[in-house]
Amino acid sequence: MARGPVTLTINGEKQTFAVAPETPLLFILRNDCALNGPKFGCGLGECGACSVLVDDRCVRACTIKISALDGRTVTTLEGLASDSEPHPVQRAFTEMQAAQCGYCLNGMIIATVALLRKNPAPGEAEIRAALRGHLCRCGTHMEILAAVRRARDLLVAERQLPRQEQERSAIP
Repeated sequence: MARGPVTLTINGEKQTFAVAPETPLLFILRNDCALNGPKFGCGLGECGACSVLVDDRCVRACTIKISALDGRTVTTLEGLASDSEPHPVQRAFTEMQAAQCGYCLNGMIIATVALLRKNPAPGEAEIRAALRGHLCRCGTHMEILAAVRRARDLLVAERQLPRQEQERSAIP
């Protein structure tokens, strides 16, 4: 297929790529941009290890073609943190020791950020639904769920919502 220029904003930086239109976004991120947050897991969009945000929506970078993203904004795990501060979701995952091997964490963190941007105070069912398609083979599911709840609470505290609203959001 013909190579066409595709322009993306990746982690705040506008970049143009001349690649085959069927090239998976994951290949561009890892090979051309040297971003190692998104992982190649299954290559079928089943495990979630390759997840990134495209315009604040969690997508599987291994299955989405570069041609479908022209002009879009992509945020990877590396793009979440500010200058020297980790994103609150990253901080929560660290505090709750939600990693064992860490291979799934990229997808879990990205899915959590997408969830909390859509709904800053999700209940337990919404949290579980957002992570349903992300696999952790090490069995740290309870720690991951605790980390998502902690991230939710950190973000609520940062927004300084009235105490009554914070308590309502903490109810599973």
